[in-house]
Amino acid sequence: MTSLNVPVHPLRQRVEDFWIFGVLVLLIVIFGIINPVFFSVDNWNNTSTFMTDTLLLALAETVVILTAGIDLSVGANMGLSSIVFALILEYGMDHGISHWVTVPLGIAGGLLTGVLVGFINGFLITRWKITPFISTLGMLGVCTGMTFIICNGTSVTNLPSELGTAGNYIILGFISFSVLITALAVAWIYILLTKTRFGRYTYAIGSNVEAASRAGINVKSHLTKVYVLSGFLAALAGIIIVMRFVNGSPLTGSHTELNAVAAVVIGGTSLFGGRGSIWGSVVGAAIIAVLMTGLVLAHVQVYWQIVAVGAIIVLAVYVDQLRSKSKR
Repeated sequence: MTSLNVPVHPLRQRVEDFWIFGVLVLLIVIFGIINPVFFSVDNWNNTSTFMTDTLLLALAETVVILTAGIDLSVGANMGLSSIVFALILEYGMDHGISHWVTVPLGIAGGLLTGVLVGFINGFLITRWKITPFISTLGMLGVCTGMTFIICNGTSVTNLPSELGTAGNYIILGFISFSVLITALAVAWIYILLTKTRFGRYTYAIGSNVEAASRAGINVKSHLTKVYVLSGFLAALAGIIIVMRFVNGSPLTGSHTELNAVAAVVIGGTSLFGGRGSIWGSVVGAAIIAVLMTGLVLAHVQVYWQIVAVGAIIVLAVYVDQLRSKSKR
């Protein structure tokens, strides 16, 4: 089998990462000048917490986009998994079952839901040969519909109060539970992509799927694993949100795939596959979080925030196309 290596941050990638970080710093300075409250501890706590939701989905999108695919169902998957988690906990509350039983079962149920959605995506793409865009768009609709069906379109609120205590726990005085879990997820995906065969195969498939197949990689199997991983991360994000708000809302995850894709393309991961880094996506997610909270403090209407994210995606994709053309 041909040796396949992960692209290990060439000089061009390092320069791109540096400039992306520069954009983040510039945004922080601008919003800090507009409203000094931006530099307050409370605002940074809010920004970092908001960032975790985007970043977990961005990690999922990064792995998928590296293979030249896309997962438009991450937000809807996040919502469905969160409702499954919440409903299991509510059932336990209604029937007097110990939290020590229902919480682990709820977490398992939520994660399995996300994994199942990811597996279906992978199956549709690799076995039925449906393009990633169409298959995951279809699953977005399926997950959204199923979410409203199983909870009758209402929020799940009868949840144990201890859930909020854990979900909002602050470690060392400034690190929230959600930030800690997200940081561990970042470290895990970084190691997975840079130190393991999984990562080498992911980059290889994104760079040239035919060459990867000739080199002995089981492309169908690997792509299925990629979408399963994406589903797992989406479910994890949903569970964390329920723990933070002690509430399972059918609207959880709505349109969040837009922020996730924006973070990934801003971070320099190519939509053509084979090029990108986890750290770029981390900075991209930070840019989205800073932009959103900064615009709120600048008293910009929420509708314009959505416009800003959409415009950033278009600009980032255009830059990605220019980079791809320059390499030909």
